[in-house]
Amino acid sequence: MELRRKNNILALLVLLLSFTVSSQNIFGKWKTVDGQTGEEKSIVEIFEKNGKVFGKIVEILNPKHKNALCEKCEGEEKNQPVLGLELIKNMEEVGDYYKRGTIFDPEYGKKFRCRLLLTDDPNILQVRGYVAFLYATQYWIRIE
Repeated sequence: MELRRKNNILALLVLLLSFTVSSQNIFGKWKTVDGQTGEEKSIVEIFEKNGKVFGKIVEILNPKHKNALCEKCEGEEKNQPVLGLELIKNMEEVGDYYKRGTIFDPEYGKKFRCRLLLTDDPNILQVRGYVAFLYATQYWIRIE
């Protein structure tokens, strides 16, 4: 009887650990927070497509900007709605990071090299955009 109880406890711990490990990834919805002002701006959904990681704006939090168009975008995205815009593209998992892709800032119409990192708190995503050796960092909050 004692052995059965230990096995049940062990099975429960393995099950809980597997849920914890699987929930610690970057996929899902994230609230974006402006790194300079602290303003919560949008909800971005991060997903996998063809083996790479992408992110698109699924909600704009400021009611005044809900119907905003990407006036500073170029090409096909010019004057298209910001809502639905794919702003993270072609990221690849490299160790603890997601890199080798880009992030687009529709407010300024600029594209940057990007690095994503799930912090020690699995509900905080470090989002870093690079121009040469300079970078800016934001911390996004997971939406459960």
